[in-house]
Amino acid sequence: MTKRTSAKYKIDRRMGENIWGRPKSPVNRREYGPGQHGQRRKGKVSDFGLQLRAKQKLKGYYGDLTEKQFKRIFVEAERVRGDTGENLIGLLERRLDAVVYRAKFVATVFAARQFVNHAHVTVNGQSVNIPSYRVKEGDVIEVRAKSKQLAVVLEAVGLAERDVPDYLEVDHNKMTAKFVRTPGLGDVPYPVQMEPNLVIEYYAQN
Repeated sequence: MTKRTSAKYKIDRRMGENIWGRPKSPVNRREYGPGQHGQRRKGKVSDFGLQLRAKQKLKGYYGDLTEKQFKRIFVEAERVRGDTGENLIGLLERRLDAVVYRAKFVATVFAARQFVNHAHVTVNGQSVNIPSYRVKEGDVIEVRAKSKQLAVVLEAVGLAERDVPDYLEVDHNKMTAKFVRTPGLGDVPYPVQMEPNLVIEYYAQN
């Protein structure tokens, strides 16, 4: 389903972390960056470097969004009342491709984007093929009948490496997921530490 395998692993190596918790990540074998000079790049990182890394890690986690897409979501998170970091996480987790990934309908967030693009899911009974579509609390996301027996779906459901978070109610027999509530940072099962506070600092200075 996904054509982004090499790019996905490149993000892992660039970050030096297995950001999706995948067993085949090259970071499980070597934690240095890609390229012939990867091992020599580890030095003291500046405050700007830490902020940039936090932003790139969070952006990359959601399918390597473009800078324009990510900045737009951040600006919206700033406008909403409340903690900007928590708002940012909530908006990212409300993306339809993120919900499809969290529900374990597919194995990777990259596959989730393609899965939605190819019109394999419905929201409240209506076909939606826009990965960035923002779900609301109470929305029901369902894999279309003709897609429920796809190998990628059956394989993903059986993955033991991640669990469905409690802000979704998922029925894998019916292949449905209800978006119960908008999560905060502490609710999201990131395999690595995400630091939205550093993302806020990055955009405050750039």
